[in-house]
Amino acid sequence: MIEQRLSQDRGYADHGWLQAYHTFSFARYWDPEQIGFSDLLVINDDQIAPGRGFGTHPHKNMEIFTYILDGALEHKDSMGNGSVIKVGDIQLMSAGSGITHSEFNPLDTQSTHSLQIWIMPNEENSEPTYQQQFISQDEKKGKLKLIISPDGADNSLHIRQDIRIYSGLFNDKEQAIFTIPENRYVYLHVAKGSLTVNNLVFQAGDGARIRDEQQLTFSYGQEAEILLFDMRPVETNYPKI
Repeated sequence: MIEQRLSQDRGYADHGWLQAYHTFSFARYWDPEQIGFSDLLVINDDQIAPGRGFGTHPHKNMEIFTYILDGALEHKDSMGNGSVIKVGDIQLMSAGSGITHSEFNPLDTQSTHSLQIWIMPNEENSEPTYQQQFISQDEKKGKLKLIISPDGADNSLHIRQDIRIYSGLFNDKEQAIFTIPENRYVYLHVAKGSLTVNNLVFQAGDGARIRDEQQLTFSYGQEAEILLFDMRPVETNYPKI
């Protein structure tokens, strides 16, 4: 079953310098029917104004994944890491026992479009870690590239949870098939463009909870960029965040 949710049905917050769409309940957006899916808790689709961003703030016991779609983010944290995350970069921060960090758009005239994704870890109060890696377009073009996994397979970033995250780019005649492992849930997020998945048309910002399906066929892409989450088959009811 593919439970499609359209972009316009997401939560929305206008903070002036930040325009944010929330796939799942977050901050002031609260919908008891949209409280994460399996261990996936947050997908925030953010547009950050030039020179603005998130000041230093804490996190604890959360796997935090940042994916840049346009622009850049300058990152600094209490572990001593400092970097500029650009298009093609993926960043994974395991907050563990506790960290603080800040994120700012360092560009003078261009907004930054990013996804920030939170995943519940499978252990608490572990040592915080930071990982960042560049993934070229060729590695994602017309295919699903494993970018995050619990075992670091295929040079992916290592996450403290039983989840595998794939990224793909699809345009024109490019096509791919994803065979869903037995007894797994999948979440699909379309970050850009449009494409067809199992005869359903998805536009930018659309998503889908996927249960009891054997495979997904991705086709008819129009500058589409997607993230696919392969997860434990659990129904969770996390507290409001």
